[in-house]
Amino acid sequence: MGLFNKKECDVCGGKIGLLGNRKLEDGNMCKDCACLLSPFMTDRRRTTLADIKEHLAYREANKAEVEAFNVTRTLGDKTKVLLDEDAKKFIVTSSSRWKSDNPDVMAFSQVTGCNTEIREDKTELKTKDKEGKSISYSPPRYRYEYNFYVTVHVNSQWFNDIRFQLNRSSIEHRGSVEYRNFELQANEIKASLMQMRQDTRESAAAAQAPRVAQTCPYCGATTTPDADGRCEYCGGAMQA
Repeated sequence: MGLFNKKECDVCGGKIGLLGNRKLEDGNMCKDCACLLSPFMTDRRRTTLADIKEHLAYREANKAEVEAFNVTRTLGDKTKVLLDEDAKKFIVTSSSRWKSDNPDVMAFSQVTGCNTEIREDKTELKTKDKEGKSISYSPPRYRYEYNFYVTVHVNSQWFNDIRFQLNRSSIEHRGSVEYRNFELQANEIKASLMQMRQDTRESAAAAQAPRVAQTCPYCGATTTPDADGRCEYCGGAMQA
């Protein structure tokens, strides 16, 4: 009978019902707690209880990041990459009610790379002979289906990749309007994230660079431009 004894969730302390157990490296977790994990965290079974609790604390803190997130640009159609260009952050979501879903908020600077993939699936079409048996056409005929994927590589404590499918249903015709549309979306997402990553890193490097004294073209004073690139005496814009 011990096989059917209810386990206790090591995270929240609640009882784990039948088929509700989610194994950890050194404990058990209920399905309700598992639903709070990031959807991009894929190594739960090899994660310790201590790390799960730390991850859930990160997810709780992420709610404030989501609340403060201000969408300035949207990439994609079905699955979207939402950008907050002022805060230099982004999220990936397919939900229209994304604020309540608590999507992971990532900084542009956390992006380490981005790949796109068009996956082709081929299924042979069959016909029947005089006896009703399924046989190949001569020459063989195939039905093709295409799906579009984007993988954003990130520097995060909890996951290395954000992988998502752009289209919800397969595209049957290569070169169709739908096919070209999703191909453009994938390329736009990749180009945008990589450019923003580069811009953010260049800005950080420029902010850390030592400031050099210059002669102000307006008042003639020798001064070091302030953080906004202006003369400390007359306020004129100087070349950094």
